Amino acid sequence: MPRCLNFTLARDRCHRRVFLAAGLRPTSTALFDGATVHCWVPSRPDLSRTPLLLIHGFGATAIWQWSVYIRPLLRAGFDLYVPDLLFFGASSSLGPDRSESYQARCVAAAMDALGVRRFCLVGVSYGGFVAYRLAAMYPGAVERVVLCGAGVCLEERDLVSGLFVVSDVGEALQLLLPQRPENLRQLVRLSFVRPPPVLPSCFLRDYIQVMCSKHRKEKTELIYTLVKERKLTDLPRITQSTLILWGEQDRIFPLELGHRLKRHLGDNARLIVIHNARHAVNLEKSKDICQHIIRFFHDSPTKNYNGQQAPLLSDAV
Repeated sequence: MPRCLNFTLARDRCHRRVFLAAGLRPTSTALFDGATVHCWVPSRPDLSRTPLLLIHGFGATAIWQWSVYIRPLLRAGFDLYVPDLLFFGASSSLGPDRSESYQARCVAAAMDALGVRRFCLVGVSYGGFVAYRLAAMYPGAVERVVLCGAGVCLEERDLVSGLFVVSDVGEALQLLLPQRPENLRQLVRLSFVRPPPVLPSCFLRDYIQVMCSKHRKEKTELIYTLVKERKLTDLPRITQSTLILWGEQDRIFPLELGHRLKRHLGDNARLIVIHNARHAVNLEKSKDICQHIIRFFHDSPTKNYNGQQAPLLSDAV
């Protein structure tokens, strides 16, 4: 049987061209403990623009998650910094720590090495867990925060209580780190209100080989560490102004977690529910999400990392 064109690799090349054409360049920062953080950064940083750090989710890399956002955010007045989290893309670590706190420390160290002392922050799904920890651990560096579909308020007991479509971490692994086409089809159906009507198995196998096979052991450990003994009472309250974005029909991290996070942060946070969207709201409603991000930062001008006042951001979507 003839093999399908490797759509995943072809798409990956397209995403890279988008980043390069937008004036971003890839960098790698070697940290003291042997970790390496790969990050897309401005080719010519502009001190008059607001640094914005974009953190991807579990099923993606930097370029896959943020490709459609690059040009609108650049037009809106941001200098973009887009890292691969550890064990995704070209980032890796030799150490045993799999916590989102360690991910946050590594991203913060990379930003510091790049000379970015203060920045705004957006995190999607698992990237939202890392973004939340960044904001909690480095309040002097993080200006404001956008969290999109980030179930940081989940508790381990939520799995057995029926809040999720899975009842234990093993089932979650089959869903979030699919190794068979049927598992990936299930993930797509749960993530999109209108999933693609046809998903050829050869395309899905190529995607699994390229995106889900490398660092499988480490990614498994990331999920176990994320959920194990997790309690809301252990979650710190971040002090930055926070925008929470959530797909109304999210079946990976149900909307209840968005309301829970809003209650946890109180008046410091605003929750916006996006209709006709599930967990992949950042893809299903990318224009809406981008507009909300820009307007959120536009409402309160921030200072760049040298302490100079940044200009008002224009709604350039």
